[in-house]
Amino acid sequence: MTLQGMNQEQIEPARDDTAGRKRPRDRRPKRSEAERAEQEAIAALVRQARANGDPIAGPQGLLKKLTKMVLETSLEEEMTEHLGHPKHHPSTDEAGATVPVDQQRNVRNGSRTKTVMTDSAGKVEITVPRDRAGTFEPVIVPKHHRKLASLDTLVLSLTAKGLTTGEISAHLEEIYGASVSKDTIARITERVSEEMTEWLARPLDAVYAAIFIDAIVVKVRDGQVANRPFYAAIGVSVDGCKDVLGLWAGTPGDGEGAKYWLAVLTELKNRGITDTMFVVCDGLKGLPEVVESTWPDAIVQTCVIHLLRNSFRLTSRKYWDQIARELKLVYTAPTAAAARDEFEKFAAVWGARYPGLIRLWENAWEQFTPFLAYEVEIRRILFSTNAIESLNARYRRAVRARGHFPNEHAALKCLYLVTRSLDPTGKGQARWTMRWKPALNVFATVFEGRWPTAEKY
Repeated sequence: MTLQGMNQEQIEPARDDTAGRKRPRDRRPKRSEAERAEQEAIAALVRQARANGDPIAGPQGLLKKLTKMVLETSLEEEMTEHLGHPKHHPSTDEAGATVPVDQQRNVRNGSRTKTVMTDSAGKVEITVPRDRAGTFEPVIVPKHHRKLASLDTLVLSLTAKGLTTGEISAHLEEIYGASVSKDTIARITERVSEEMTEWLARPLDAVYAAIFIDAIVVKVRDGQVANRPFYAAIGVSVDGCKDVLGLWAGTPGDGEGAKYWLAVLTELKNRGITDTMFVVCDGLKGLPEVVESTWPDAIVQTCVIHLLRNSFRLTSRKYWDQIARELKLVYTAPTAAAARDEFEKFAAVWGARYPGLIRLWENAWEQFTPFLAYEVEIRRILFSTNAIESLNARYRRAVRARGHFPNEHAALKCLYLVTRSLDPTGKGQARWTMRWKPALNVFATVFEGRWPTAEKY
């Protein structure tokens, strides 16, 4: 480059390639004056803590001091609201005149210290104001409570994930530096027992589109540790909402049985269910008769996924892909007669090698074919018990973490807490409802005489 070119380049300003372009709009939400003031105040506190060498977290950290300030300020505001006048301000009557101290009905009467347990800062010592009449009932830190409500929520959440009381105590000590005894944790979880009892006895809708039923095995120590079946049922309402209808502890020493299902379905009927279009199950022997005695018009549908799993258990792994392709022609056939033709072809190929496989499908045929008489929208949702299988997977995860339970009540409480923690955002319920909408339209047409009209629900 020549000297003249260099000088020219130095003299001429750099061109702005962005000139004329439309700058992207700042999509960040605008903050209000109050939000900006709050952030500036917090930033000033953080800068001051760093300048003084104080930690942000920890036993003497800024977070703990802020928690103390917020709690104490909230308590003072509650006391002001309770008495009707701020601290160091005289009480006035309706005319605005100052009321003498000896004539005031209630005034502040000092304070007392109290140590509370928090999620974010561990143990925090606070000052709680008192009134002379002793009628002040704090809300943010209630009387006789040394834990904020959020700590109870944390304990219940960890219990739902299968942690024992000892593991939860160790977790709180490790993460928050909080020493919470196993007895305290047990008392926190025991508070949901009344709530669980009410939930298990709550009234149900009169009509459900389908009810999915299944059972899982839980180890319970009743004298000695033994396997016990715990039964669960999910109902799909006429609005397409999924609802866990209940949990039941089976008889010790017995596996899943139709006799106990009779008691379960009878209880569901007594709680308000008068009819359901389908009961989807895993093909348990004797269950169709139980369902018929409870809801005579209900159709029992065997879960196809269960049939396929049991089929693979009876066959060699190297044939699984071929068997799956040929069985798909059976359960996707347009009619029950066409499905029978495809199954005859399947039996001719595999009957000699796997007679148990053919016998499995023959025994389940009467409860396997009902869904083939309906439109594809109904077939798709009745194809499997995935709705309850996903619930059982959550149950098994919590049960596996615990190993075994000391009694039936402890096992039921754990399963209830898992149920209680399902879908906290509600997005899963929304997706489920959208998935069921096409099928519900078909239900309303096919089961017109039994399906409730809009005026009835």
